[in-house]
Amino acid sequence: MTKLSVNLNKIALIRNSRGSGIPSVTRAATICIDAGADGITVHPRPDERHIRPHDVHDLKAMLSVEFNIEGNPLEPKFLELVRAVRPTQCTMVPDSRDQLTSDHGWDLSRHADVLRPIIAELKSLGVRVSLFMDPDPAPMSAAKAVGADRVELYTGPYAEGFQEGQRDAAWQPYATAAQAAIDAGLGVNAGHDLNQGNLGPFLQHVPGVLEVSIGHALIADALEIGLSETVRRYKAICRR
Repeated sequence: MTKLSVNLNKIALIRNSRGSGIPSVTRAATICIDAGADGITVHPRPDERHIRPHDVHDLKAMLSVEFNIEGNPLEPKFLELVRAVRPTQCTMVPDSRDQLTSDHGWDLSRHADVLRPIIAELKSLGVRVSLFMDPDPAPMSAAKAVGADRVELYTGPYAEGFQEGQRDAAWQPYATAAQAAIDAGLGVNAGHDLNQGNLGPFLQHVPGVLEVSIGHALIADALEIGLSETVRRYKAICRR
């Protein structure tokens, strides 16, 4: 069964807008876990606009499920944080400092040499490493060669195509890329703009998805039906 990791960035974003500590990131994590979430994801950024270093340490101290930290390993402070916390998984994302959100995967023809020693170091610390990748089968063998354990397929284009009614065309590249990753010996994760409407068809057609990381849509749904019920509904989709 595909695991659900809940991204809590938007909880921190709301909290930071007032500086009062409300809503609590750790309390939100507890609610998600009690409702059945298999993991918690955070993506601390250099500008600290949502998740901040103390959140990462606070979560590490209380989590009973998998902890996934996303970010750009070429940012020294991010790498220091991952070394200190040693999460279950580090998802390496090629974000620039001014990006609103993640919108592309790694170009391993450019970054393999710099990523290889970082990946080796994190794996030596017991951290599983996933690379954020576009739905292209060609670089999957390179992702394995550089040392990654998994890839996370960037599902933004899938969500856009699904919304526009081009459903078959939307999932087909992901099925091909996922199979290429599996054939290369990699695990497959997925994330970005997945929601209650498009998640089920994605998992139905894309083979071997071990984990989905969902934040924005899930927190938006929680504003209407509550966080616990929202997590339960997403978990039900993953089970089906």
